[in-house]
Amino acid sequence: MADETVLRVLVADDQDLFRAAFSMILDAQPDMAVVGEAADGAAAVRAAGELRPDVVVMDVRMPGMNGIEATQRICAALPVKVLVLTMFDLDEYVYDALRAGAGGFLLKDIRRDELAQAVRIVAAGDSLLAPAVTRRLVEDLVRRPGHGVVPRLAAQLRDLTEREAEILRQIARGRANAEIAGELYVSENTVKTHVSHVLGKLGLRDRVQAVVFAYESGLIVPGSPHD
Repeated sequence: MADETVLRVLVADDQDLFRAAFSMILDAQPDMAVVGEAADGAAAVRAAGELRPDVVVMDVRMPGMNGIEATQRICAALPVKVLVLTMFDLDEYVYDALRAGAGGFLLKDIRRDELAQAVRIVAAGDSLLAPAVTRRLVEDLVRRPGHGVVPRLAAQLRDLTEREAEILRQIARGRANAEIAGELYVSENTVKTHVSHVLGKLGLRDRVQAVVFAYESGLIVPGSPHD
């Protein structure tokens, strides 16, 4: 029965030292087991299909199939969470990784306890972004050719109640459930319920996609005084 609570992790990184370090850190956690390693995206896709891990810790820049394409293929085919790690806070692939379905995007210079906690958060179905990554996401959206509100997404906002729309704004500003609860003077459980409703109504898989949706729908305007 104890094994049922252990998170199965696959580590994909083309650099031997990083791959070994991440595997060692995660395998040492009492609630985790590293079930496999991969040195490129194609190997990660194959391993995910064979091993069915709960979480894949995915490097972005790998030879052959990169981490973005691998993330997209894994998320499209399997109920597997992906935590993307990169050396660069200004990595041009941030936006594409999130759109591909990554549940989190962090920098490789995080502490070992932060890495383990990030895996737990992503495995639980929540998501997380390093502050620098969040800024990069917004900047990338603004710079894209033809950037503007997507009418189809803007129309979907009408499906949300006023409270749900406010919850989505708070998510897009990077606030955790506890912070949102304090801001809106409601319980954390109430916030969790609203978040679940927002994701369900908009057909989003996690909070990361909610951030993207908030900007593309025009709910949040980059550069506004509150964002």
